[in-house]
Parts: sequence; C-alpha cells; structure tokens
Amino acid sequence: MDPIRVTPRVYVEDSAIRMHAVRASGPGGQNVNKVSSKVELRVELGGVVGLSPEQRRRLERAAANLLDDEGRLVVTSQLTRSQVQNLDDARDKVRALIAGALIAPRRRIPTKPTRASKARRLDSKRKLSEKKEGRRSRDD
Repeated sequence: MDPIRVTPRVYVEDSAIRMHAVRASGPGGQNVNKVSSKVELRVELGGVVGLSPEQRRRLERAAANLLDDEGRLVVTSQLTRSQVQNLDDARDKVRALIAGALIAPRRRIPTKPTRASKARRLDSKRKLSEKKEGRRSRDD
C-alpha cells in the first residue's frame, strides 16, 4: 500500500497502514450481501513521519476518539459502492486529520468590553427591569 502523503515532509509510512474491507450497511440491493465495499483503515500513529512533538500531541488529541484498543487510528468509509473509492475517501480522512494537526491554533488575546458595549448592556438591563416593574401589582 502506498504511503499517505500530507506534505512533502509529512507522510504515513506504508508499513503503518492496514486496510480491511467489510460488508457495508445500508441500501444496495443484492449487491450489499455479496461485496465487501466498506473500508476500514488502521494507522499506527508512530508511523507518521515528519511531525514535531507539538504536532504529534495535537494529532493524538484530535484522534483520541478514533483509536482502537492497540492505539491505532481507525478510519472507515462506506460512502460509495466502490471499495477503491472508499479506500481513497478513508485515506483523504487520514490526510485531513494529520493536516489539521500541522496547523497551530491561534492564541486568543483577551479583550476588554468597550465603554459603548457596557452602556448598551446596562441600558438593556434597565429597560428589562422597568418592563418587569410595570407588570407588578401596586399593592406589593
């Protein structure tokens, strides 16, 4: 099986990829009972080459819910009736997951509310209070 290339430097070694075809669920008529078109791709995260330690941590966090008992990434695809197209789709899913781990999230810079936004908030609170006060009976 060919390696999954994410960038020229980042790829999954072919020895770290295992493909298994199983019968897909859903519509397909008699074909669904005969053909194993659903693809299950298992990827050893240690076989991903070219990641920095921080990128590897991001990948492990992103893939946490997709790991099997042995710690391999499990991606399935049953998008089409074609095993080859489903394999391509599963490889694209792995590629997208790894590519997402390459991008460092932007750090949020906390900002303070503006004077105008504070005034709007207080004004809406005052109007709501006046509305509720108008609903009260006079003998309270």
